[in-house]
Amino acid sequence: MKFTERLAIYQARVEAALDRWLPAATEKPESLNEAVRYAVFGGGKRVRPVLVYAGGEAFSAEPAALDGCACAVEMIHTYSLIHDDLPAMDDDDLRRGRPTCHKAYNEATAILAGDALQALAFQVLAEDPAITVPAERRMRMIGTLALAAGPTGMTGGQAIDLEAENRMLGLEELQDMHERKTGALIRASVELGALCSGSVDEQRFDKVSRYADCIGLAFQIHDDVLDIESDTETLGKPQGSDLERNKATYPNLLGLEGAKRAAREALDEALGHLADFGEEAGMLRQIALYIVERNN
Repeated sequence: MKFTERLAIYQARVEAALDRWLPAATEKPESLNEAVRYAVFGGGKRVRPVLVYAGGEAFSAEPAALDGCACAVEMIHTYSLIHDDLPAMDDDDLRRGRPTCHKAYNEATAILAGDALQALAFQVLAEDPAITVPAERRMRMIGTLALAAGPTGMTGGQAIDLEAENRMLGLEELQDMHERKTGALIRASVELGALCSGSVDEQRFDKVSRYADCIGLAFQIHDDVLDIESDTETLGKPQGSDLERNKATYPNLLGLEGAKRAAREALDEALGHLADFGEEAGMLRQIALYIVERNN
């Protein structure tokens, strides 16, 4: 099966699972639930959920057991986007080609929608009956997502990003920020997929974790490149916003061609970590290529 076909299958799986887990827009409080669904179903490539499925494939996990984890990472990701777009954060008006949540509704509703999604993500991991791993493994999964979302991960990365506006970071500082803000949830996505399997070989688990670190770096570098080379219509968000805010980016520090080279090097390193895997890691390899070749 072609990569695009498998990608579409996994995207459809997580869409259906999200629809099952999220409250209906007609349930009270309607305004909150409507805003949650507006943000979640506003488009997006579902890269993180697909990484859950791909990570699960590499460890022979059942697809049904992966649906909840795929939902959980997408809920955390969407909550972070809602909050990042707020006036107190990045103050963006456009996300995925539509008004951001606080523009479509209001700031208070957007904050609550993000809060609700964060809580729902952990409810899914705690309660999904299709996740049939032992209780100790389920606790490890919950801890994995919490670490990725908290101060050592995504939230900490956003705090560093806000503090760094109008100040040029060094390369190590920039990488640390993005390992938290972007990379931590990408790594958690792959790890959650692996942890859904019947048994986990820790050496192989470590290799897919290292793979995920590398594609997280490649993802962010390529994002920085797209902010320069793409356009607002293709990106679905304001093009050039990083330059406008005087943010440190990889092209600023490495030059545009240097940044492209660094993304390719991170991709090659990621694929190297999968050298001991066979066809079961085929989707992981293909999604890595997709990450550095996408146009939005």
